[in-house]
Amino acid sequence: MASGYNQPPMTVTVRSFAKVNLGLSIGGLRADGFHELRTAYQTIGLHDVIRVSVERGSGIEIRCSDDRVPKDESNTCHRITEKVMSALRVTGRVAIEIEKRLPVQGGLGGASSNAVAAMLGLEKALKKTLPAADRLRVAAEVGSDLPLFLVGGTVLGVGRGEQVYPLEDLPATACVVVTPEVGVSTPKAFAAWDRKLTVPGASDRMIGLGRELSAWLSEKYSGAPRGPRGRAENPLLELVRAGIKNDFEEVVFPEYPELREGKLALERAGARYASLSGSGSTLYGLFASKDAGGRAAARLRKQGWAAEATVTLTRWQYWGAFRLGRAGTE
Repeated sequence: MASGYNQPPMTVTVRSFAKVNLGLSIGGLRADGFHELRTAYQTIGLHDVIRVSVERGSGIEIRCSDDRVPKDESNTCHRITEKVMSALRVTGRVAIEIEKRLPVQGGLGGASSNAVAAMLGLEKALKKTLPAADRLRVAAEVGSDLPLFLVGGTVLGVGRGEQVYPLEDLPATACVVVTPEVGVSTPKAFAAWDRKLTVPGASDRMIGLGRELSAWLSEKYSGAPRGPRGRAENPLLELVRAGIKNDFEEVVFPEYPELREGKLALERAGARYASLSGSGSTLYGLFASKDAGGRAAARLRKQGWAAEATVTLTRWQYWGAFRLGRAGTE
């Protein structure tokens, strides 16, 4: 290890953006106990705020006013900080403050995004940087969803979701997020999937989603389909026609009927596509314009739903807002 932290204390503030899943196909159990997955991740504008400070001493302190967020070694920010400090061969006392704006256990990848934000904030505070390959390796060791937040935009996820490949960015699209007051446990959702469905057909479904994703994305380049006035449609608004869906809906909706109702409410409010994100409980809808999304969010709130209008982020937008040089603006 290098000698202890010898610079003046510094606090770095970083946005920690959410993601939604554009379809999710669940395959069979792997030898490591995880399920094979195939999904397209999409980063969106909703975010938490992470503040990282480093000073002389030792230890890691997690601060958060939300009692549902663990403050011990099980927190993803704590785990990734240990690995980054070890990989960079430095010592110091690290304090990480998590300002939660995203739902806990919501399917938006909040804990994973928090960890990646903590990693990049820690690098900035230490004035040291891990090589890109080491960043991805460390992120994947902490959790399956983490690597996508080192890419941003539209991202293909395979394996257990940790193998990520940047897809051609899709236009920024209005999005409304609905968060029912239920928490869905991802391990329990996988267990419900295993109880309900047989695995032999899983590989066929995985191949099917791969074909649907390929066909859907290829239309962006072929110029079809075309909307009013001959304009090419935004591919994100054509997910229904493409048949892309989230397998978790088959087991989560029967257990939590309010989630099915939330999806229907988004569709009735004008969503061109609505889906569960991850294993839930968050649902999202994609809209033709920001005005349409704003009106839908207001309508849903009047109906009693916790709804928030936002926008999908391209990779350039993601890093432009996330980049540490601008992160002090919250």
